Amino acid sequence: MILQSLYDYYQRKVEEGDPDIAVFGFEKKEIPFIIELNNEGHLIQIEDTRKQLGKKKLASAYFVPQGVKKTAAIATNLLWDNVEYVLGLTLGKKEQQAQKELDKTIKNLEASDYPNPDDSSTLLEKLTSLLAFIENNKPAEIPPTLVKSLQKQQKILNRVNQQHQAFIDKLKNQQQAILDDNGVKAVLNFLESFDTQSLKDHPLYEDLKTNPNITFRLQRDKDLICQRKAIITSLQTEKTEQKNTNTCLITGEQAEIGRLHTAIKGVWDAHTAGANIISFNHHAFTSFGKKQGDNAPIGEKAIFAYTTAINHLLRKDSPQRVQVGDTSTVFWAEKQTKLETLMPSFFGFSKDKPDAGTNAVKSLYQSYHHGKLNPDEANTGFHVLGLAPNGARISIRFWQTSTVKEMADLILQHFEDISIIHHAKQSENLPLFILLISTATQGKADNISPNIAGETIRSILTGMPYPKTLLTSVIRRIRAEQSKKDKAGKSSPNVTYPRAALIKACLNRQLRYNNPEKEEILQMSLDKENTNIGYRLGRLFATLEKIQEEANPNLNATIRDRYYGAASSTPVTVFSTLLKLKNHHLSKMSNKGRVTNLEKLMGEIMEEITDFPPNLDLSSQGRFSIGYYHQRQDFF
Repeated sequence: MILQSLYDYYQRKVEEGDPDIAVFGFEKKEIPFIIELNNEGHLIQIEDTRKQLGKKKLASAYFVPQGVKKTAAIATNLLWDNVEYVLGLTLGKKEQQAQKELDKTIKNLEASDYPNPDDSSTLLEKLTSLLAFIENNKPAEIPPTLVKSLQKQQKILNRVNQQHQAFIDKLKNQQQAILDDNGVKAVLNFLESFDTQSLKDHPLYEDLKTNPNITFRLQRDKDLICQRKAIITSLQTEKTEQKNTNTCLITGEQAEIGRLHTAIKGVWDAHTAGANIISFNHHAFTSFGKKQGDNAPIGEKAIFAYTTAINHLLRKDSPQRVQVGDTSTVFWAEKQTKLETLMPSFFGFSKDKPDAGTNAVKSLYQSYHHGKLNPDEANTGFHVLGLAPNGARISIRFWQTSTVKEMADLILQHFEDISIIHHAKQSENLPLFILLISTATQGKADNISPNIAGETIRSILTGMPYPKTLLTSVIRRIRAEQSKKDKAGKSSPNVTYPRAALIKACLNRQLRYNNPEKEEILQMSLDKENTNIGYRLGRLFATLEKIQEEANPNLNATIRDRYYGAASSTPVTVFSTLLKLKNHHLSKMSNKGRVTNLEKLMGEIMEEITDFPPNLDLSSQGRFSIGYYHQRQDFF
């Protein structure tokens, strides 16, 4: 179902003519440098495609032939790759280490008859010559360990040569239609005459030493050589030649079955080279003696379609993905709909666009909640996929499919659930990222529990109760920060707007799902009719704290710092003490009218409290927090 939906999404984007979607056999790749050649294959220039963005330089992206899956073995791409493959340059630490070993050995041979190496020779040639001299003369001043080190460096440099030769051989072994192309002829001529030493004085040499991707273009051509018509046509033709055919599980048609699936990139904390949803890299995963992709037969074109679709959704700055905790979540619909690009604003948060979530919810209300959605769009299929890293694989954290209308209703229900009174300057609709940050230690995204993030999104998208661990985490953070101070040393709120919103949502949704008659639903703002003992005790604690603050205006700490945890979990142990302190604080207040009002409020709150309970369960602790929050908001 997941792969079929991704396959259909790819077909939709192709039909819409999306310029960011690759045709079969190609992929979009960042290419920092382009070698410009004339028709004879002479180097004209090396173009730097990077643009300055803040402190970083970002390379332009181009459609290039789909890359091979890189492993420990030598495997090269067609007409593009990194500098080691394309130009055969030994760069960076490899070059430095080899040169260091070479210089060290030559210095030890100063007393011998070893001739100084020719400056025009390559590093590999110098190493090979030196090892031959040592083999023939066996100088005593060269220990065996140094010889082994030299041989290791020679092996490393030899591999670079083999990579470069593999790049040339792959190009030479293409169909004749490709070899007859003028651009390909120019590349082959360039590679045959290219001298690596000639680049050492090039102004971009230091940048090339980082081994970036590089490709070719003919002088005065707009397209890359790998984008020329002959190459595209030939690659398409080549892919249609059937070899290992079977029924494709995605299309249901006879197709050439792919042995390996294209790597999926962009999942947070997964392998940088990419990972797979489908993989049979261990014998235990196979059945009936089948190997690799034959265990789950999917056609080459279907593999290309679904992996291109998901990589497109996961790409950098994608408007259809959001990162919450360790879960990378993507959204798409069967037809174009506004909800596709609105979804990330509901869940994520951008410092550059802090009001994006509020604006998205307003747009959703206007378009979907007030009957402005046409029936065709309302019934359009909508899909949400949550992915998480799992070594060389990708785990499906959740998968939800419904219609646009159903999804819009679920999103709006979530925002109604978390709606609670707050300061006028605070955001009207909190994105999920901000809510989850409030449950994390030190307010850091890295400390968000992975399971909480995924399970919370699942709850939102299904309308089910929020995970119990979410409420537990919020209560835990509130108690842990009961004595938290701001930069000025003043008490900082522990029951914050996001935490109060989460608690209200967790408790109300649980009641609505299980037994709506059992307890009172929590309201947006202060509910004077709510007689729940937890809620009343929270209001009482907030009032006692307010009395202390007004009696001692310059206090850096209040009763909350010392007593909140016990008051919210084991009320009987502290409230008698707090009520005695209250009398002391009231006696210090000079405004007798204010004293009367506060005592009257205390009487109203305690009217329904017959006794202080020995303990409060988790739900009641949550209600205590909401009562405390509501009463504090009412004071201000």
